[in-house]
Amino acid sequence: MRRLAVAALLLMAALPLLATAALALGAVFDASAWRALWQDPQWLRALAHSLWTGLASTALAWWGAAALLAQGFVRQSLDRLLRGLPVMLATPHAAFAIGLAFLIAPSGWLLRAASPWLTGFEFPPPWPTTQDPWGLGLIAALTAKEIPFLLWTAATQLQRDDLRQRWRAEHALAQTLGYGPQRAHWRVVWPQLASRLFWPLLAVLAYGLTVVDMALVIGPASPPTLAVLAWQWLQDADLATNAQGAAAGGVLALAVLVSALGWRALQAVAAHRARQGNGERGAVTAVVLGTPAALWLLAALYAANLLALAVGSIAGVWPFPTIWPEALTGQAWHSVWASRSTLSTTLVLALASAALALAWCVAWLELAPRHWDVALRPLLYLPLVLPAVLWVVGLYSLALWLRLEGRWSGLLLAHTAMVLPYVLLSLSPAYLGFDPRYAALAASLGHGRWRFLFRVKWLLLRRALAASAAVGFAVSVAQYLPTLYVGAGRFSSVTTEAVTLAAGAQRSLTSAYAGLQFLLPVLAFAFAAWVGRPRRFKVTTP
Repeated sequence: MRRLAVAALLLMAALPLLATAALALGAVFDASAWRALWQDPQWLRALAHSLWTGLASTALAWWGAAALLAQGFVRQSLDRLLRGLPVMLATPHAAFAIGLAFLIAPSGWLLRAASPWLTGFEFPPPWPTTQDPWGLGLIAALTAKEIPFLLWTAATQLQRDDLRQRWRAEHALAQTLGYGPQRAHWRVVWPQLASRLFWPLLAVLAYGLTVVDMALVIGPASPPTLAVLAWQWLQDADLATNAQGAAAGGVLALAVLVSALGWRALQAVAAHRARQGNGERGAVTAVVLGTPAALWLLAALYAANLLALAVGSIAGVWPFPTIWPEALTGQAWHSVWASRSTLSTTLVLALASAALALAWCVAWLELAPRHWDVALRPLLYLPLVLPAVLWVVGLYSLALWLRLEGRWSGLLLAHTAMVLPYVLLSLSPAYLGFDPRYAALAASLGHGRWRFLFRVKWLLLRRALAASAAVGFAVSVAQYLPTLYVGAGRFSSVTTEAVTLAAGAQRSLTSAYAGLQFLLPVLAFAFAAWVGRPRRFKVTTP
């Protein structure tokens, strides 16, 4: 029965994922599309933009997360380091990009604060601070968004009792051999931790190379990144241009593969140098970047970002260079309330897809043999590593084949497929690290498997379960391309509305939708924190 259940679970996930991947990759094999892509004058510069922004942001995020983790581990202040992460994780990428654009735009708050006393500007200067041709704004936004994700995935490893105790003991042993606390961390703990973060890092790398919504808001525009260019071609009514967009998605898939292999090789070289004792220089540099001021700076950026969205959503007349609007109005929020079907669609989709993904992941981790789980992880993580523009081609083709295009069930399938790998990635360390002695103890007391799961295991893991569900909820809320394509324009979400409005000049309405896009995941993480809070029992003495 257990094998039948595992096979059923595998079919439920593997068939849609394999079909989507096959349809997505099948759209790439069109010789005429590749010829048209090669002859297009924009694609090489667009590819260069994608590689530059994606690789630079991934390297900076990896470096920053490693430095902050080193400080938290050595000073044993990891809990304090992770305290503000839920709010950062809950902030969707598109909402963060919109808020950052409002901060650094020529008419944004940063320049308003410096004008006219410092700069003398009476009008916004023609500076390319958002959508700059060098992609610096996109790199900054991606880096600030991915550091909390890498910190959180690393923390799920460090919070496992078995790993934490072993690494603490090895770290202490290294110090008895003459290494300082920082050097002991970089020589002993970090190489082991880094090897366990390959899939989260690959997800960050793939997202940075293939992001569309953030690049539309704050990325370069002439030409855009290759992902945005492919998205524009895929929207064209001409079938030949559509095929060219799929070919561009294939180029992005190859870029992700080559970059991942190159990163793996660099990690191997770095680990070898660390073992040979040549890694101190990089460790010292990372320690300098890992000061508490770096975390405060990141938190201040998020706070300023959210404040810009909050004020922008109620701003009326706001001439430059005044730092505060002349009038406040709730008209934008009235417009949001008038289209509350968008909010209900977002909420129901997020709740349903997160619940389905969590149920599947719990069943899979509980029933599947470990060697099955290890062997099938690459398949289950396909939505993380394939370019979003290419993946959505496969999703749309699958929806057409199943006649689910433009239907609620098709949209739910698309969102669940995107949510599932994130839930599995976040839940696995805690679930697989659960001490099996609890099961033996429960069995020795005469309790069956179901009683043990409901009364012991899932209660002890409720914090990880609730956090994973909140991650799934946030991922669903942030979905842009699947909602746009599989929904066929019949369903709108707060993310599709926010990204669409960001291209216009409606600051207040854009801020309102972006703020709502942020508020929903924050509420989900707050509820998860309430569910996972430690239980305190009153002890009474006779």
